[in-house]
Amino acid sequence: MTTESQSSTTVLPLVPGDWTFDPLHSSAGFTVRHLGISKVRGRFNELTAELLVGDTLDTSSITATVALASIDTGNADRDAHVRAADLLDVEKRPTMSFRSTRIAGAGEDWTLEGDLTIGEVTRPITFDVDFGGVVDVPMDGSRHAGFDAAGEFRRSDFGLDFAPGFLGDVIKVNLEVQFVEPK
Repeated sequence: MTTESQSSTTVLPLVPGDWTFDPLHSSAGFTVRHLGISKVRGRFNELTAELLVGDTLDTSSITATVALASIDTGNADRDAHVRAADLLDVEKRPTMSFRSTRIAGAGEDWTLEGDLTIGEVTRPITFDVDFGGVVDVPMDGSRHAGFDAAGEFRRSDFGLDFAPGFLGDVIKVNLEVQFVEPK
């Protein structure tokens, strides 16, 4: 993974402009330990993102937001409980959002630093990003870029310290996103 500092003249291997988020080919998943012996995996079904590619890394940015009420662990009863006031409290914390502060890397390997906000709490987070490349879509002639971003955070850092001992503190996040090149 390339994590070296990049100069402000380094550019992303993408056409500058506002890239359009492709929700049909994107997902936001997570993993959390249960009872310390297994993992529960889930996803958020409502994800939005914006990618602005500037002339350099310093003028490029990405934001992403998930609706916490869209949690899907494959168990409707568990999902309803997680949404409730004693756990996530989606009435109080409707979204989890990310805003980049730094992009670094080259080739296929990138690092994305930024601020993660859940409710009223914001903390720094770093994602390791695998750039999948850019491809022409034969059906409509559009060009798509794909990314896989992996990071983790401690839920207790966001005041989500319910069920200690039952649920692990570390939440592993994986975003797989596609964007469509500006015309």
